[in-house]
Amino acid sequence: MMKKIFFTLCFITAITELNACDICGCGVGGNYIGILPDFNQKIAGLRYRYSALHSHVGTGGGATYLTTKEIFHTAEFWGGWNIRKKWRLMLSIPLILAEKTNQGTTKTKNGLGDISVSGFYNIINKKNVVGESRLLVQHLWVGAGVKLPTGKYNGNDKSNGTQNTNLFQLGTGSTDFMLNAMYDIRLQDAGINITGSYKINTANKDAYRYGNKFSLNSQLYHKFSLGNSTNISPNAGVLVESSQKDLEKKMETDASGGNIIMGTMGAEYIHKKFMMGFNWQTPLHQYLANGIVQANNKAMLHIGIAF
Repeated sequence: MMKKIFFTLCFITAITELNACDICGCGVGGNYIGILPDFNQKIAGLRYRYSALHSHVGTGGGATYLTTKEIFHTAEFWGGWNIRKKWRLMLSIPLILAEKTNQGTTKTKNGLGDISVSGFYNIINKKNVVGESRLLVQHLWVGAGVKLPTGKYNGNDKSNGTQNTNLFQLGTGSTDFMLNAMYDIRLQDAGINITGSYKINTANKDAYRYGNKFSLNSQLYHKFSLGNSTNISPNAGVLVESSQKDLEKKMETDASGGNIIMGTMGAEYIHKKFMMGFNWQTPLHQYLANGIVQANNKAMLHIGIAF
């Protein structure tokens, strides 16, 4: 049973379950939700995310009187439902606490973020014995989803001018769409998981549209059994993300968009139907918002139970 659970551990490594931090530079790496186990009907859990960035950094990443630090704490309820054998629905409901500090002055926001719902279809589900009785397992999932404008967007917090960032929001204020794909291949207890997603944004009521974003994540993992019903699975990989420029009244905003490469590492613990895990992401290379935004390390902790 535990082997069956493990070959779908990487069903969702970086599928786009979005939170308020996903709106711009702070969002890079923000769509990672961890590794989920297989479940017969339903699964539910809680996640905590931490992400931070500096905006208006000077030459070479140095601080200026305009440099601002923004921190996002996200407590997120997530759940999944299986429909027959090939369909799966996922739900994410985030609660956000955001902090913005400049020259010793701190502003805060808190409240509901943007709720997202995604559906997935299992195209490939294969098991083959290769070599000397070694099990080869392959999976391919594809899906699409929608992010609802449930998080508060305040246009007054966006300063006029194309050189100003628009990050300090609880939501985008827009209905956005996601396309996702995941391929996983495992030989016995070791495997690789590759996921890709593309987020298509629309304009909100203030005629502001955050840039579309492409994300590609690759992870190596290995399962170590700690008994008949318990295992731990360390993982490590690379996440690449690229965002287009934001548009304000159909004009490009300079302080937006860009690309980043992040190293990721973590571990998942599963005991029967209970699971817990963590993930750490650190920037390896980045160029965000024409160089005036600098993303910092990100972290995630989660627990869940299948039923």
